[in-house]
Amino acid sequence: MSDPSAFGFEVGAQLAGGRGRTGVIHTPHGDIATPAFTPVGTKATIKGVLPETMAELGAQALLANAYHLFLQPGADIVDAAGGLSRFMNWPGPTVTDSGGFQVMSLGSGHKKVISMSLADSRPQGSDAAGGGARPREIYSSSGKSGRLVEIDDDGVTFTSHIDGSRRRFTPEISMQIQHQLGADIIFCFDELTTLSDPRPYQELSLARTTAWAQRCLDEHLRLTEDRTHRPYQALFGVVQGAHYEDLRRRAVRELVALRATEDPGRGFDGYGIGGALEKENLGTIVGWVCDELPEGRPRHLLGISEPDDFFAAIENGADTFDCVSPARVARNAALYSRHGRFNVNTAANRRDFRPVDEGCDCYTCTHYTRAYLHHLFKAREINANTLATIHNERFIVRLVDDIRDAIAGDYFGELKADFLGRYYGARGG
Repeated sequence: MSDPSAFGFEVGAQLAGGRGRTGVIHTPHGDIATPAFTPVGTKATIKGVLPETMAELGAQALLANAYHLFLQPGADIVDAAGGLSRFMNWPGPTVTDSGGFQVMSLGSGHKKVISMSLADSRPQGSDAAGGGARPREIYSSSGKSGRLVEIDDDGVTFTSHIDGSRRRFTPEISMQIQHQLGADIIFCFDELTTLSDPRPYQELSLARTTAWAQRCLDEHLRLTEDRTHRPYQALFGVVQGAHYEDLRRRAVRELVALRATEDPGRGFDGYGIGGALEKENLGTIVGWVCDELPEGRPRHLLGISEPDDFFAAIENGADTFDCVSPARVARNAALYSRHGRFNVNTAANRRDFRPVDEGCDCYTCTHYTRAYLHHLFKAREINANTLATIHNERFIVRLVDDIRDAIAGDYFGELKADFLGRYYGARGG
């Protein structure tokens, strides 16, 4: 069953005057029409929402997190269940990230500080992974928890947030976990940096990430050949380089040139754009990357969900996106509307009997009012999270679907001006 031809990508309409395009990603569990937004079910579930409901609101694929599923319930259990799709009762395509973001953001993502030492700070890149840098360490800012993460040339040692045990991820381990999880699209293990990391470290990290990508490619080939009882999984390389144009372009060229050691014909099936992105320069950075990427491979921008970011990224060549934000902010009573995001639990909504967004066709908007959601959140009812999440996920999925239709119909510019004008022109209307 593990047939590479089960995965493919076809480019459709091109955006006039831009890099954007429509397309179709073919996977063993179905097709994904692009551009597309992929909702994130971190632990193999969208919190409070059934998979059947996610299908009804238009989600074409779901993403789960390798780090969390590795810790609980264990990748071997998901494998024994027949893979992620069967385990979570989602018949469509699935995606897993490598776990790298989680294990390397335990410090900065939880208000910790990063302590970094460089033994070699040469301004231009070394060809050795890590360039001689001593391990990068992330510590608890309070000094009580001790070291949370240690990154070296071989991999990452981290502390489990569940039981405090010390665990280890390497490129090979990440591939083994993701193969057991069985998603249709998986990602290379890469090193996360931040905009505060100096350029010398960005260069050393980029060399390390490229070396890890080669190891991922080799392990992916080995596992694909060993696990012929499972459908083929497409491997995406991840482009790093922060906000530096030369590093981003170098990263792409190096990734595109990589081939599996035992099969020179086997490169990456697609590419992810990750790392530190300045919001105001997001479109520019995506454009740098897409200029260098091959036309016939899909491009996934990791961790994006704001409307203006979609327009900027899509017109510069990105095809697919994922982010936990629509569901996360929904659980805090923040809801999307055509006139901007607003908090439904404020006093202004107590007697507002309009739907969340009068132009929305989701289950929540066609059955319930702002006043009712206001009541549910104030009463701390579980249904508040469910109904809010359904709306937010539908809103974002539909927005990207509308952008796809606009590219195909040659009215992208009009949609962009109209939507962004309304969305950022007023709030909560």
